[in-house]
This record gives sequence, C-alpha cells and structure tokens, in this order.
Amino acid sequence: MPNPHIPQKLFLDGPAGRLETVLAEPDSSSPRGVAVVAHPHPLYDGTMNNKVVYTLFKAFLELGFITVKFNFRGVGQSGGARNSGSDTGEGETADVLAVVETIRSRFTTQAGTPMPLLLAGFSFGGAIQAYAAQRLKPQKVVLVAPAVQRLNAPHIVQPSAKHDIEHTPEVLLIHGDQDEVVPLNSVLDWAGPQELPVVVIPRAEHFFHRRLHILKHVVLNSCRA
Repeated sequence: MPNPHIPQKLFLDGPAGRLETVLAEPDSSSPRGVAVVAHPHPLYDGTMNNKVVYTLFKAFLELGFITVKFNFRGVGQSGGARNSGSDTGEGETADVLAVVETIRSRFTTQAGTPMPLLLAGFSFGGAIQAYAAQRLKPQKVVLVAPAVQRLNAPHIVQPSAKHDIEHTPEVLLIHGDQDEVVPLNSVLDWAGPQELPVVVIPRAEHFFHRRLHILKHVVLNSCRA
C-alpha cells in the first residue's frame, strides 16, 4: 500500500480531459482541511513543479492540510488545450472547480461534511483562485504575487461583508517589492477596496529567488491558527 504521507500522482477528470495531480496527506489523523495550489501561466513555462508552488505545497502539508497541486489543461500530462493568453482563465477556473469537487468528495470530516477549503495560487494561478473563490466560498485564500490586474480578477472580500464570518474567507496576500512581472502597485490597488493587507517581502522578485524561505515562514506563521 502506498504511504499517504508521501506525495502521490493521480489523474482526475476535468472539463477538458484528465488533470495531472499530486496529492499528499499530512501525518495527522485529523487534517485541518484541503489545500489546492494553482500554478503560474502555462505560456511562460508555468507548471505545478514551479518552485513557489512547491514551497506552498510543502507549507500547507506541514500545517496539516491534505494538499493538492495540479497541472492546468494542456500542461504536462493534463488533457485539453493550453491557455492561449487571450482570455481571463475561464477554463483554468473550471479546472480548479473540478479538482476541488473530486478531492472534497473523497475526504470528509468525521461528521460526514466537506472539509474546510484553502485555495492558494501563484501569479496567474493566484488570479485564477480569485475567480474560483467566488464559486467555492473557501475558508482561506493565499495569493502570492497574483496577476490580478492582467486577468481582471474579481474581488474576494466586500468590506461591507467583513463581519460575515461564515461567508468571508481569510485572505493572505504576499508580494515582493522587486517584482518585475506583476507590479506591487497593481496588487495594492486591487487589495485596497477590499481592505486587505499585503505582506511585502523586501528584495524579493517575482519568483522569490533566495527568498523562498521567507515566503514559507510567512505562510506558516499566518496560517498556523
């Protein structure tokens, strides 16, 4: 029997074909929930093997989540056509919805209810998770250098609904002050109307070269509770 605590590759049914997926379960009899991590843009070599995605995957597993990363349609061994760069990611959002539905159906709480959901994404994947959050109503959202401006990502939190704990997710935004791909100001402009703070990592560029340990530390500290 395979060890559930070691990442396992599996293929899930997606709307455009099978989706290449990696899943790992924490070393705990009571997982905190399900965490699904989305990768950067396929046109720029974005895959689930990206080092930022890997860092997030390891952090959520360490935090006690059943953790999943996957390749969007047309990437790696996932079926379907790769994103052309001319749309806002409707297909990739549908991929996230399919992965979440399948994984949550496999894992339930002791009471038989769906486990709490955490959505996370880096760059393009971060903007996709903003779209997915509108449909899935996760408990937590972690976005790292999200390309919210380029994909015209919707707001996740409405300030008027901040006290609606049941339907308002906790949102963690992390960005580097030297990001040359997704300008910091674009994320600040997106976060401002939602009254969301942004954790800025000094001297970090888009891919957090030599700053991944800081990124992981921020995620672990912010999501530990």
